[in-house]
Amino acid sequence: MSKGKQSSGESVFELDRIRDIVKLMEEHDLTEVDLQQGDDRIKLGRGTTVSVAPAAMPMPAPVAHAAPAPAAAAPAGNVDDGTITINSPMVGTYYSKPNPEAESFIQVGQMINPDTIVCIIEAMKVFNEIPAECSGKIVEILVSDQEAVDFNKPLFRIQPNS
Repeated sequence: MSKGKQSSGESVFELDRIRDIVKLMEEHDLTEVDLQQGDDRIKLGRGTTVSVAPAAMPMPAPVAHAAPAPAAAAPAGNVDDGTITINSPMVGTYYSKPNPEAESFIQVGQMINPDTIVCIIEAMKVFNEIPAECSGKIVEILVSDQEAVDFNKPLFRIQPNS
């Protein structure tokens, strides 16, 4: 983008332009972009720099699920019944749908593949689509919409394809 003035109808803050900037950030592995146009300013950041210790403090709340805790603590998310878990890749807020009026990304009983988007996790005001990265059937959704999640928190139980 040029540093000169934009034409009067064109703004760096239009939603389509912001989406283009986010795509460029992903393509070039940028963690932060800071733009200013006139008195308006926008700063976009990606979740890779999030390693804040206070995020671990909400951990006692999810421990209320005392029975499944040992199974959820397994590194690969394996449970005795052969299911696996899809875990949160970052600290943030879990969203089950792309917007409040839309249907959920997935439902219990739905078949998924590695490219299936299963949820969005918002981290530092960036909405990250989370792919399944495995194939199988959704057996259980382990988190509620708009729940805070920690890194590696189990989100879904999956019966993998044999």
